[in-house]
Amino acid sequence: MWVRSTMAYRASFAMTTFGNFAAAFLDFVAIMLMFSRVDALGGYPLPEVAFLYGLSATSFGLADLLIGSMERLGRRVRDGTLDTLLVRPAPVLAQLAADRFALRRLGRVTQGALVLGWSLTRVDIDWTADRLLLMPLMVAGGCGIFCAVFVAGAAFQFLAQDASEVQNAFTYGGTTLLQYPPTVFAKELVRGVTFVLPLAFVNWLPATYVLGRPYPLDLPRWTAFASPLVAVACCALAGLAWRAGLRSYRSTGS
Repeated sequence: MWVRSTMAYRASFAMTTFGNFAAAFLDFVAIMLMFSRVDALGGYPLPEVAFLYGLSATSFGLADLLIGSMERLGRRVRDGTLDTLLVRPAPVLAQLAADRFALRRLGRVTQGALVLGWSLTRVDIDWTADRLLLMPLMVAGGCGIFCAVFVAGAAFQFLAQDASEVQNAFTYGGTTLLQYPPTVFAKELVRGVTFVLPLAFVNWLPATYVLGRPYPLDLPRWTAFASPLVAVACCALAGLAWRAGLRSYRSTGS
């Protein structure tokens, strides 16, 4: 329904999609301006940073397209409109994901994919079968991890009710963090996003394997291929948090 309503005004759709593309591209412009003053960032030249950026932006863009509407849950809890979703014969999670589905978010996905494609023409990678296999696994696993973060953040809003910005700190903030090399951050932060909130499996760990660079933490090489497994584990935990949050919902009482 939301896609049909969006496509009813094609010129508006084209303009908003381009606006989404341009706004996302400004993030990469900032990185390019940074490299007008330095040759490398944390030992990574511009094409390799663009590789990290493209992977992070594409994975997050897909997750935002599929389930980004979850951030509106807090508003529905506050005004009681979540009750209308509970009485429909469809999963509440699916209804929330489809609520006000914004096809214009394809602009962010396109922008990330273009930067990723450009970086692949510039980086010097010894393409082997395992590295080729790792490319789609990275994007799929990263999308799954970000989807889990969206759902877990939405589950937290059952308690906080006005915590969309807390959720954004881990979704939008997480993708911004991953756009830069892990070598520019303190090891405590790298450990945190590897073992506590495993955002490093979106691109840092697999990308360093593809680029032939060492990861700041001494981890086995097979962890580079663990993104899909980490995504499944994160989605399972997010699902448990979602069910617990939904069971705790008591409506507004009005």
